[in-house]
Amino acid sequence: MTNIVTQIADKVRPVGVTSNYGDPVEVGDSTLIPVSVNWYGFGGGSDADEDGAGGGGGGAVSLPVGAYVRRPGQDLAFEPNVISLLTVSIPVIWVAGKVLVKLIRALKK
Repeated sequence: MTNIVTQIADKVRPVGVTSNYGDPVEVGDSTLIPVSVNWYGFGGGSDADEDGAGGGGGGAVSLPVGAYVRRPGQDLAFEPNVISLLTVSIPVIWVAGKVLVKLIRALKK
């Protein structure tokens, strides 16, 4: 029997590109290609006692990060979704600050 993780990875692999880049959308004379970042999770389980077997799982997150925009007479350009980027950057900056404080305290000793 093939490894279950390998089977799941083979099923999920082709989904990546199509879920990160949307279909082109025409808006006026411009073409937009939406871009997102996606995370997926899954679970499992089993129990062979007298109560039966059980388990489950799942989950997904999609964050729109911007769009590629093509306007007449211009090159293709990426335009970020500022609100999404701020939403992602705030926790990253907070964690980086906490790490920096601990690093400075450790170096002072």
